[in-house]
Amino acid sequence: MDIEGAVASHYTQGSLERTLFAALEAAGKDPDRLTTGDLAGIDEFHLGWAAATEELAEDLGFTHAMHVLDVGSGIGGPARHLAQALGCSVTGIDLTAEFVTVAEAVTRRCHLSGRVSFVQGSALALPFETASFDGATLFHVGMNIADKDTLFREIRRVLRPGARFGVYDIMHQGKGELPFPMPWAMTSATSFVEPPSRYRQALAQAGFSLELERSHRDLALRLGREMKEKVAREGPSPLGPQVLMGENAPLRIGNVMSALADGLIAPIEMIARAA
Repeated sequence: MDIEGAVASHYTQGSLERTLFAALEAAGKDPDRLTTGDLAGIDEFHLGWAAATEELAEDLGFTHAMHVLDVGSGIGGPARHLAQALGCSVTGIDLTAEFVTVAEAVTRRCHLSGRVSFVQGSALALPFETASFDGATLFHVGMNIADKDTLFREIRRVLRPGARFGVYDIMHQGKGELPFPMPWAMTSATSFVEPPSRYRQALAQAGFSLELERSHRDLALRLGREMKEKVAREGPSPLGPQVLMGENAPLRIGNVMSALADGLIAPIEMIARAA
C-alpha cells in the first residue's frame, strides 16, 4: 500500500457516520437540527480545537465574497466555521472518502450545504482549475504528507495572486523521537512532522511570502488541561475523541499531549500570501 492509501486507511472506520450520530443523540443533540457549536468538541480535529480555528480565521480576514479551499477538510469543522463566521463559500477536499461522506451529512444537518461542499481527492494533485480560489487553509494535514514542496505548489496553483493561505500544523520543535501512536499516525511510517524552517522553505519555493508565524502551544496545553479536568469531574463525553479515533484514543491523545508538554512539538500557525 502506498503512503496515501495507508493514510486514508488510518482514518477510515467504515461506520463513522452511524457512530457520530449515535454520539450526538447520546449527548442530547438533535441530529436533524445541528449547529456548528454542537460539534465543536469533535469536528475541530486539531490541537487548540475550535479556539485555534477562530484565531486563524480572524488572522486570515476572509470575507463573504470569497471562495476558499480547505485542504484536508476531515469531517468539515473548520470549513463550516469559516462559512458561518465569515460568510465565505468553502470547498473542502480530503483524501479519506468516509470523511467526505460524513462531512456532507453533517453539513446538510447544519443547513450549510449552500455554502460548503466537499470532494474526495489528493492534496498533491488538486482537482481544481488554476487560480480558482480566493484563499486556502490547511489544518493539521502536513504531518501526513512527506512531499511538502508539491503540496504547497499545488495550493499556490489553485490560488489567485494575492490570496492568503493559512497553515496550522503540528511541527517539530525539540530534539527526540515522537511517541506512537499519535492521532495522525499509528507508526512513523506515515508521520512526517517537520520543523517550521521546512515549511518556510517550501512556502517560499512555491511562491508564497510569509506574513505571520506564531505558536499555539500554550493555548493547546491550557485547553488540554481544562478538558482533562472536565473529564475527571464529569466523566467522558459521548462526543469525545473516541468517536474519530476509536478505543485507543486516550493513548493517542496522551502521547500528543506529552510530546507537546515536553517541547518536542508545537501547533504552529503560518499566514502566507500568494505572489
